[in-house]
Amino acid sequence: MSTANEINQTRIINELRQFIKKLLQDPQIVASALEVARKHYGSQDAAVEMAREISSLTSVHIPDDPEDFSDADRLFLEILKEVMNEEQAMY
Repeated sequence: MSTANEINQTRIINELRQFIKKLLQDPQIVASALEVARKHYGSQDAAVEMAREISSLTSVHIPDDPEDFSDADRLFLEILKEVMNEEQAMY
C-alpha cells in the first residue's frame, strides 16, 4: 500500500474514532439522528436535509454542502439510509 493510501486510511480511521466517541458520549445523538432520518427518508435531498437538521439538533456537525462532507459524514448518512431501508422492509 502506498504511503498516501496509508495516510488517508489513518485519517479516515481517526475521523471515525472521534465520531464514535461522540456517539458514545451522547447517546441521544443516535435517537435524534434516527428521528431525522425517518422524517427525510425518501426525499430527493435526504442527505443534505438530514445533515442540516442533525447538525442543528445535536453536537454532530455535518457541512451543508455534500462536497464538503468528510468520509465519516458520508458513511454516517449512508448507514442512516441503510437503517431506514431495513426498517421500511420490516413493515
